[in-house]
Amino acid sequence: MSRRQHRRFAATNKCVRRALTGSGFALALLALWAAPIAGQDTPQPKKAVVIPIEGMINDVLRRSIERRLDEARADGVNLVIFEMDTPGGMVTSALDICTLIKKLPDEGIRTVAWVNDMALSAGAMISVATQEILMSSASRIGDCAPIMVSPVGGMTELGETERAKAESPILQEFRDSAIRNDYDPLLCRAMVTVGVEVWWLDNIETGQRKFVDSAKKKELIDDTDAEQRQWRLAETYLDPRSGKDVPAKNPVDREGELLTLSEGEALVYGFADAITTDLDQVVAHLGLPATPERLDMNGWEKFAMWLNSPLVRGVFFIIMLLGAYLEFQSPGLIVPGATALVALGIFLGAPYAAGLADIWTIVLLIVGLVLLAVELFILPGFGIAGICGVVLILVAFVGTFVPAEPGMPRFSWPSLEGTWDAMEKGMIVMASSVIIAVTGIALLARYLPSMPFGGRLVLANPEDAASLAISDPNPKVALVGDIGIVTGDLRPGGQARFGQAIVDVQSQGEYVDAGKRVQVIAHEGPKVIVRPLPDEA
Repeated sequence: MSRRQHRRFAATNKCVRRALTGSGFALALLALWAAPIAGQDTPQPKKAVVIPIEGMINDVLRRSIERRLDEARADGVNLVIFEMDTPGGMVTSALDICTLIKKLPDEGIRTVAWVNDMALSAGAMISVATQEILMSSASRIGDCAPIMVSPVGGMTELGETERAKAESPILQEFRDSAIRNDYDPLLCRAMVTVGVEVWWLDNIETGQRKFVDSAKKKELIDDTDAEQRQWRLAETYLDPRSGKDVPAKNPVDREGELLTLSEGEALVYGFADAITTDLDQVVAHLGLPATPERLDMNGWEKFAMWLNSPLVRGVFFIIMLLGAYLEFQSPGLIVPGATALVALGIFLGAPYAAGLADIWTIVLLIVGLVLLAVELFILPGFGIAGICGVVLILVAFVGTFVPAEPGMPRFSWPSLEGTWDAMEKGMIVMASSVIIAVTGIALLARYLPSMPFGGRLVLANPEDAASLAISDPNPKVALVGDIGIVTGDLRPGGQARFGQAIVDVQSQGEYVDAGKRVQVIAHEGPKVIVRPLPDEA
């Protein structure tokens, strides 16, 4: 029996009992005749669409759903089927999507969630926001609890204050959806809160079944004499998939567990209305005249989601590092530097478009760049300012992978499992990208000078002066031992003139004023290392 049929059956029985105890048989017949009319469904919709909600939930998906709903309204649609296949995602984005869905019935648009194949975490919250839930074969729904993950101790319980802040908006959303759409509030709460124990009871006289918590179960069964007891634990139920009686799970949800329902459990518990294997069965169940149109994400939205994949962001970070290296080695080339800036813009802009990053990451990045600039151009050597700058820059980059947490202060320590997962993913992407970029830089330093046009990008490693004097009638400048004049302050990098040629050089950390003499002491890959010479007498 579906959830809607169960409600109608209960309403009919209630009307009949009142009629029989009141005005007699005539009123009973009137109640039986009126109940189907009062409980009948609204007129069948004439136009429907399917809006898939797939993958991780973020602000890109939220804006896409908003666009597709606007398109459905303009097309006169009065039924929207949300095809759910998501492990969850950003709670803030999911809350906004729930708000969009709950406004649709006021506009005469009926909402249905078709779980195909999973609606977990934020996906469960979105599903419950609809007026009806359908489950596909081997599907599941639930598990929407905030859990703290310690970097050293694994999963731990949140403190009362932290848990209240993290759970409050999620619980409120589930509670509102349960009231609006007639889902069992206790089952909804068990999907969010660890520590809720849910029991499934049978009424001995009427066969009515309901879900209660431990306190209510104790009151109705444990603390009641057997002769006066009206309720008992549910023992079996008819499995809708096999058609057989199977033992009932009691408690349905234990303390320390998060409620996740299979398609059969969701139907038997009254959480779903039907099991529909494919879209054709969905169409038949809803009584639609034809297969509804499918409104997918457009190309730009898919591109924005693609840009936010860890692999793609890692590639852009590698491009940024390689471009910056080539630009620093050969200032004025413009193309490597411009490429690095574009890659950096995409690396930072994509998570902001998806709602993954927050403004604090930009603030940390700017502060880190300022400290690094102070270290390079104002303070000699590589000290506290440079180290702090690099650390802040790295934290800012990792922070672009970390979403904001609902109900938590902007700069609070992460408390949700998803936040720690995102942070771990960001650190892995950053570390892998740096390793690949360093390997690429080493290969460029080794092979680029010998490639066509490569000498214009990276200085070749010169040989000693004696061999060049014999083999090359035009020896290269800036060989070990050569003396040049600094053309611009070395801080510690800059340029020096050797004969008629100007060469990029770098001191060993010292700052050297323009006009001073320097001597080449080594070549480290493409770098020409110099030391300052005392002024001539």
